[in-house]
Amino acid sequence: MKTFYRTASLALAAAVVAAALVACSPAPAPTAPVPTAPATVAPTARPAEATAAPTAVPPTATPAAPAFPVTITDDDHQTVTVKAEPRRIVSLVPSMTEILFALGLGDRVVGDTTYCDYPEAAKTKEKVGQFAQIDLEKVVGLSPDLVLATSLHYQTVAPALRQRGITVAVFEAADVEGVLAQILTIGRLTGRTREAEALTKEMRARLDAVAAKVAQAPKPRVYWELDAMLYTAGKGSIVDDMITRAGGNNVGRTLAGEWPQFNMEALVAADPEVIFLADHGSGETAGKVASRAGWSGITAVKQGRIVEVDDVNLVSRPGPRVVEAVEYIAKQLHPDLFK
Repeated sequence: MKTFYRTASLALAAAVVAAALVACSPAPAPTAPVPTAPATVAPTARPAEATAAPTAVPPTATPAAPAFPVTITDDDHQTVTVKAEPRRIVSLVPSMTEILFALGLGDRVVGDTTYCDYPEAAKTKEKVGQFAQIDLEKVVGLSPDLVLATSLHYQTVAPALRQRGITVAVFEAADVEGVLAQILTIGRLTGRTREAEALTKEMRARLDAVAAKVAQAPKPRVYWELDAMLYTAGKGSIVDDMITRAGGNNVGRTLAGEWPQFNMEALVAADPEVIFLADHGSGETAGKVASRAGWSGITAVKQGRIVEVDDVNLVSRPGPRVVEAVEYIAKQLHPDLFK
């Protein structure tokens, strides 16, 4: 489970968008500069982020009353105990910031990263770093009773915070089911079990609706371009899961690894019927792709089915909007079914 954020940024950073899988598979950060202050720790691992998003629970919603302390085993195989309902939470991951707000906990988020930009209120929180580079003293200075992190942070940031007496939970969702499970677990840790159950129930209903619509439809071959070097989403990545749920056949599954690289000959031979440009934010366009040497024979190019992904955060952050991402992909693959 320590792969999405460590590996996805290789390709997603090329899209020059905000960090998020990820996660992890989350949207990626640009290459982090070398820390200039001893309090800043940059992880040593390299990280791997339509219709309305699921309805967020209002902050005034009455939470369920779980018996604290709550103890879980996080995705770093650490035993995490939250002794009392958290009142001051720091999120080091854009997708987890989205989860907290969706559970009605926005008023309890006292810090997040510069890449935490959704919902709008997340931008107003105290910034503790750039996702891949966290200022430990800023985190400690906020006196959090819970910090949410991902596998990008497990080797350096999480241990350093724990040594300072901070409770840290590390999560990583490898697929859509993992996102749902993560929401439920965060709900338990924060005293929002009821809200988490309601949110995931709504998400499952929407996923089931997509599945029902595409069940009998042909599955077009899909190439998901992460950058112009032909990095793509492979088998076992959350993007692969989203494509599959949306009724597509991801040609990247034929390659080894979660975030593999095509060579041009193999991609032309795979003959994708739909191309998604997750690197549209870094300047790649349908016109540029159509004019690439050797691509004129690809079915997606001939039929003009090249999708410029305007919001790469939507399709790369493993959070509450993952269901919106599946719906978005499904509509691009099967427009006649989603009129």
